[in-house]
Formats: sequence, structure tokens, C-alpha cells
Amino acid sequence: MNPNPLKFFIVDDDLFCANAYEQYLKNLNYTDIIYFETGDECLNNLDLKPDIIFLDHSMDDMNGFETLKKIKRYNSNIYVIIVSGQKEINTAVDALKYGAFDYLVKDHTVCQKMQSTINRILKIQEEIDKGNRNNGIFRLFSMLF
Repeated sequence: MNPNPLKFFIVDDDLFCANAYEQYLKNLNYTDIIYFETGDECLNNLDLKPDIIFLDHSMDDMNGFETLKKIKRYNSNIYVIIVSGQKEINTAVDALKYGAFDYLVKDHTVCQKMQSTINRILKIQEEIDKGNRNNGIFRLFSMLF
């Protein structure tokens, strides 16, 4: 069991890719994983409070950038990782500009890159938690004197 259980959304109209990502996450002992085939399905379920969304760039109903912008308007604290078959640097730059945490190219190492990205997110969360605890202690300490 992970000490920090995360909730994942996988949004991809390619069922094969989505199943591969889900299985990889399960192999890492993550169990809270929900799959959506479209951007709309994802947006309609944001009330389930995902921590991390792996979002395909090229989908039929709504592309990843449109979905990303709407996710960020709903909750800017959700980590969105764009996963794409496109290797163009402009696409990656745009993803980051629109608020994606990372941009991963769909290739034979995509799952390892997902794990690396999750590890970075966990480190960031750890620092945020540590900062919140330290600020609380500092406030308590300053109230005493």
C-alpha cells in the first residue's frame, strides 16, 4: 500500500494505451484509477477529485488542450500530464503553457516516464506538506511570544 494514495484519471480514446497505463499503475500498487474515453467524461467527473490526470492530446470529441484548460479552470491544483504521440516541441511547449505539469511522448518508455513524473509530484507534495507543517509550528511559536 502506498503511504500517499493518489487518485488517477486516465483519459484516452485509445483503449489499448489506457489499459497499459492502468496496468502499469496497478503494478506500482496504485488502485484508485478511473478511465475515461473522452474529455467530456473526464470533465463531468472532476467532482471525484483526482490528484493526477494522464490526458491524451489527440482525442476525437475534444482535444487534450481544450480539456486541460477546462480542468485548470475547475481546479488549478490537479496535476495534468499530457500524453501524446506528437514529438513536436511546440506541442510540448503549448501543453506547459496551458498548465500541464508535464508532457510525455507515447513511446516504448512512456510508462517509466509516468512513474518518474509521479515521483516528482510526490516530492512536491511532500515539500508542500512539510511547508504547511512548518508554517503551523511557526505560527504557534509566534503566538506564544
